[in-house]
Amino acid sequence: MAKKVEISDHSLTSFTEDKTDERWIKTGFIIPAKYYVDQPFVVKTNDNNWLCVATTGDSHEGSSGQHIISLRSSDCGKTWTDFADVEPPDGVESSYAVLLKTEYGRIYCFYNHNTDNIRSVKADSPPYPDGYCKRVDSLGYFVFKYSDDNGKTWSSSRYNIPTREFKIDRTNADKGKIRYFWNVGKPFVHNKDAFVPLSKVGGFGKGFFTSSEGILLKSCNIMWEKDPKKITWETLPNGDIGLRAPSGGGRISEEHSYVVLSDGSFYANYRTIDGHPVETYSRDGGYTWEEPCYKKYADGRLFKNPRSANFVWKCQNGKYLYWFNNHSGRGYEDRNPAWISAGVEIDTPKGKAISWSQPEILLYADDPFIRMSYPDLIEEDGFYYITETQKNIARTHKFDGSWFNKMWDSLKGEYSLPNDGVKLANNSKMVYIKEFLIMDNTKHGYGAKKTRSGFTLEFVVGNIKSGDILFDTTTYIGGILVNVTADNAIRIKLGDGRSQNVWESDKGKQIADGTHICIVVDGGPGIISFVINGRFCDGGEKRQFGFGHFSLYDVNGADTVKLGKCVNRCVIYKRAIKNFEAFGLATGAKLPL
Repeated sequence: MAKKVEISDHSLTSFTEDKTDERWIKTGFIIPAKYYVDQPFVVKTNDNNWLCVATTGDSHEGSSGQHIISLRSSDCGKTWTDFADVEPPDGVESSYAVLLKTEYGRIYCFYNHNTDNIRSVKADSPPYPDGYCKRVDSLGYFVFKYSDDNGKTWSSSRYNIPTREFKIDRTNADKGKIRYFWNVGKPFVHNKDAFVPLSKVGGFGKGFFTSSEGILLKSCNIMWEKDPKKITWETLPNGDIGLRAPSGGGRISEEHSYVVLSDGSFYANYRTIDGHPVETYSRDGGYTWEEPCYKKYADGRLFKNPRSANFVWKCQNGKYLYWFNNHSGRGYEDRNPAWISAGVEIDTPKGKAISWSQPEILLYADDPFIRMSYPDLIEEDGFYYITETQKNIARTHKFDGSWFNKMWDSLKGEYSLPNDGVKLANNSKMVYIKEFLIMDNTKHGYGAKKTRSGFTLEFVVGNIKSGDILFDTTTYIGGILVNVTADNAIRIKLGDGRSQNVWESDKGKQIADGTHICIVVDGGPGIISFVINGRFCDGGEKRQFGFGHFSLYDVNGADTVKLGKCVNRCVIYKRAIKNFEAFGLATGAKLPL
């Protein structure tokens, strides 16, 4: 049976700091692991506990000693017990595990295993000076072990899963003699058949990780067959090529996430290096797929996402949530904040499809270089629990789901309008906006403390032209200035007497008579964003980011506010309203105030 895993003491310490913003990453509960921790994925066990598996190790990602551990929680992720090694730390690399639970309670753990103890692989020079890469955690064999005691212990034997060779395997640097792959996609069940995702990795010449595509491994008997040697496997889709980027896109298509729609259609979502995620549907159980396309919002605009995990989950209510990073970068960077979109099913001539809401910030860290990713979702007693990792700390976050419901409602045109704003007129008294940063008198030597406050400015404008000022409270000590730029964007300038921050909306022709504008200044993640005519400004084709970071003490300036003649409506909210509230305001239906 599996040996008990040793966990570093410092990993057991949870944060008890400011709990006012559930989106702040440090409000979560730590999932104990070693120095490196990845993919903290969770299932409910038949004894009403949670079982989590993770990849961990004493050094950075990909280092020798990387291995799979499991742990259990009886209190929804607040504390963890029953730590076990699925694979030992002194063996070959084992990595990137996912879980599948059968109805009778057996739990399967699928993962990479470097069984042949390969110590280096061919790679391009540059970036690898000698033409070899010593990272060997994404190759070998795709294997499984199982637990019949709800994850307390694991089978002593492991079992290989046969995967059909594809073109990407035959054309890799080793002509298919070594298989390169990994997986982050959660297994799923349809019509009593189980499906386990896998990302195949290829290369050109001596390339390493220069191409990727997705497959599914289907088992028709794993859900009931108890003899692991008798479990059968089939590799999907048909043919010699897996799920790739759309025609004209790049060679990277990986980390596929799947859900099953109410009509039995499969939906797949995955990352690329094209600045956009990809989606596609299968109407025949994964054997064939519709032509992949870049993922779109309900209004037809493209989602943005870099080379980062972007996962889709089907919730118990039959609706969907989507985790992504909301910018069009091509690399691994900028995974903070994490964003969420809500989805509902719609009818199309081909079958069911998912319609996606515009985004909201789900989680953020104060350090902009923190990269939280590889999340999982589990529901318990009406709450939504989301796990994530920053590679050195993994956490569980609890959400009551009330604003998820409002996001789903927005897709039906049922908006939640804010009623806590203050309507302003020209020369009216300016409301006081809570500071973003204050002195922390509880610390020895003091220091700064974020209040995580914010505010929102709402406008309806008419007879507007470049150079017009919409809003002005500026003085020598700071304040807020909103104006129209020469290229027809809305600019906000914030000052605190020490520094100034500026951000602009997307440029375009949207600023015209009757335009509805919301500028959301969110002091939690320190982000400024624009919602114009009910559409979140994501930068479009001209900018990687539609949202901008800011850092100020406060923005209080003049005691009175000056409004431009072009402003027909101005309301200030002493908080960062949600985007779905801004969308509702843009409809103009029974506007409050």
